[in-house]
Amino acid sequence: MSLSDPLGDMLTRIRNGQRAMKSSVKSPSSKLRVNVLDALKREGYIRGYDVSEPEKGKPEVNIELKYYQGKGVIESVSRVSKPGRRVYSAVKDIPTIRNGLGVAILSTPNGVLSDGEAREANVGGEVLCKLY
Repeated sequence: MSLSDPLGDMLTRIRNGQRAMKSSVKSPSSKLRVNVLDALKREGYIRGYDVSEPEKGKPEVNIELKYYQGKGVIESVSRVSKPGRRVYSAVKDIPTIRNGLGVAILSTPNGVLSDGEAREANVGGEVLCKLY
């Protein structure tokens, strides 16, 4: 099955898994998805993830979701830059999500970074998604 937006598919799986109170969700793996999951783990939105290959040539990532006092840590997640419309941001124009309570994930020349890390490194890039 071919997906037009693989990252959007992974974010939707995370959103649906949190609403269903699942402990973990599975998604096909790619370098971009793993880099976004690294950023989410650094920011404390997921417990962790591990990559496995149940079938030859089809890697899969198992994402461990995080909960606090019976509610999902991720309240809302949305894709900003889509395949049909890319959204780029200079370092001075990086959006702040919920007055700094949320995080934007950017694809920069230094790799996939959160908005705070991108400001610290003084780089802009493509705004992939935002969550709080």
